[in-house]
Amino acid sequence: MKIKGSCHCGATAFEVSAVPENVTQCTCSFCSKRGALWAYYTPSQFRLATPAANLSTYRWGSKTIKHHFCGTCGCGTFTETPDWSTGEPDFDNPKVSVNARLFDDFDLGAVEVVVIDGKNLW
Repeated sequence: MKIKGSCHCGATAFEVSAVPENVTQCTCSFCSKRGALWAYYTPSQFRLATPAANLSTYRWGSKTIKHHFCGTCGCGTFTETPDWSTGEPDFDNPKVSVNARLFDDFDLGAVEVVVIDGKNLW
């Protein structure tokens, strides 16, 4: 089942190919301030439906993760990141973390929220 999503103004729109089994609430300083709930996908499961030129990108710390946001309204939309499941960046298995709060016509309350203690992990 495809899910569509977009930023507030619609200049950045995307779709994913599956309903997330759960979403992640990270407690790191960036995610806490952004207020995102992350759904994880492989790059082949994600499609940007608007021009990439509509995006702005923020990189901090190690500059490893591309935090994208709408260049018009500022909504944090998705990130491009290596897989971190082993604690180290796995660049051979990239992930796309989508801000599930931006999904259209989706009951986010029906999905389990997993809290990650990013405040103390990195």
